[in-house]
Amino acid sequence: MSRRLRLGLLTNAPGNTRPGEIPPGDTRGPGNPLAHYARLARLAEAATFDLLFAADALGSDAELGAKPEPITLFAALAAQTEHIGLVPTVSTTFTAPFNLARQLQSLDHLSGGRAGWNAVTSAIGEHNFGDAPLPAHADRYRQGLEHVSVVTRLWDSWRDGSQQGPIDHRGEFYRVAGPLPLPRSPQGRPVLFQAGSSADGQDFAARFAEGVYTAQQTLAGAQRFYRSLKAKTAAAGRDPAGLLVLPGVSTTIGGTEAEARALDAELFEAGYSAQSRIGLERHLAGADLSGLGLDDTVPAGLLPPVHAIQGRQSRYALFRELAVEEGWTLRQLLELQQRSAGHGRAVGSPEQVAERLIEWFRQGGADGFVIMPGQGPGGVEAFTEQVVPILRRRGVFRTEYESTTLRGNLGLPPESAYAAVAPADIARAG
Repeated sequence: MSRRLRLGLLTNAPGNTRPGEIPPGDTRGPGNPLAHYARLARLAEAATFDLLFAADALGSDAELGAKPEPITLFAALAAQTEHIGLVPTVSTTFTAPFNLARQLQSLDHLSGGRAGWNAVTSAIGEHNFGDAPLPAHADRYRQGLEHVSVVTRLWDSWRDGSQQGPIDHRGEFYRVAGPLPLPRSPQGRPVLFQAGSSADGQDFAARFAEGVYTAQQTLAGAQRFYRSLKAKTAAAGRDPAGLLVLPGVSTTIGGTEAEARALDAELFEAGYSAQSRIGLERHLAGADLSGLGLDDTVPAGLLPPVHAIQGRQSRYALFRELAVEEGWTLRQLLELQQRSAGHGRAVGSPEQVAERLIEWFRQGGADGFVIMPGQGPGGVEAFTEQVVPILRRRGVFRTEYESTTLRGNLGLPPESAYAAVAPADIARAG
C-alpha cells in the first residue's frame, strides 16, 4: 500500500468560536461539554480521521476556557466511538508515573486499543502544585524522559497475559516498585506522542515518540524539522519510519480564496481584544507590547535570546524569528497567535487547503497533520465535507479504517508496542 497521510483533530482548536455565535442550548456551547466533544468525535470518525487530540495546560490560562481533563473526557468518548484514536496530553512534570500508566492503560482497554499519550513537560502550573519552583528547561526534559521510561516499563510488566513482577525502578526523580495491575490492551500499549520542537524537545522525542505534534510556519522550516527529527531518531537506534511528524494546521475555508480571506479578516476583527495582546506577550516571554501600534514591528531589544527562555522555548523561538528575522508587524503576530497559537495556517478554497497539505506531505515536510479548524462552529464540517473528499480523490487519504486499534490505523509496526524506553537512554539524556 502506498504511503498515506495521517489526520488528527484538535478538539479545542484556537478560534473555534466567536462571541455570540453559539445560541443558548446549542451542543457547541460551554454548558454541554460532552455533547460538544461527542459531536466533534462523530464528525472526525465519519471522515476516518486517525485520532482526536486534546491539548492541555495546568496553569490558569484564559485562552483555554472551560475544558474537561483530557483522560476523563476521552474515557467518556471511548463509549461513543468505535475506530478513532484518543490522545490526551498529560504533563510529566506534575503527574506520578504509576497513576498515569494505570489511567492510560485503562483508557486503552476501555477503548479497545485506541489510546495514546501526548507526553509533555510543563512550562507553567507550578503554583497549582505547591511552592517548589518550576525546574529548568533541560531538567524538565531529563525528568520527563525518566517518567516516560517508568510508564513504559510498567506497561511492559505484563507479557503473554502474565504479570512479570516488580520493576523496582530507582532513578533520579522516581522510586516505583510496580508492577501495573492491568494486562496489555489489544494494541499492546498506548501510542506515545510528544509536542515540542526545541532542541531538548527533539532529543526527548527521538528516544520514544511514535508521533510528534509540532508548530511549523513554512514548508522549508517543516522540511528542516522533519529531517532533523528523523536523523535524531535514527541516531537513538530507532527506525525513523516508526515516528510520524504531524504539524498543526489551522484552517479557514471558503468557497473561493477571496471568501476565505474575507472570513479570516472578519474573524480576527471580531476576536481581537486586549486579551489577544496578553496572549502574544506570553509567547514572547512577557515582552511589554503596550506601546506598539498594530502596524509596528517588535524591537529586537525587547526579546531575549532563545537559550535564556525556561518556559515554552520552541514556541518562543518561532514567534521571535517571525518578529525579528522576518520583520512581522504586531498585527501579523497577533493574527497568528489568535488564529492558530503559532501553528501553520491554511486559508483558501477547499482545493487550496487540500493542495497545501498534499504539498507538505509529498515534499518531506510532514507525515500528516493535526487539523485545527479556525473558523468557528462549522469549521470541522467544512474540512471533513469539503477537503477530505479531495484528499481521497488525490489518493493520499483512506476511505475506510484499516484496523480496530490506533496503532494499526497509524501503520505503526507491532514490535513498537514492546520496546520500552531503556534506562540507558536516561543516562544519555543527562
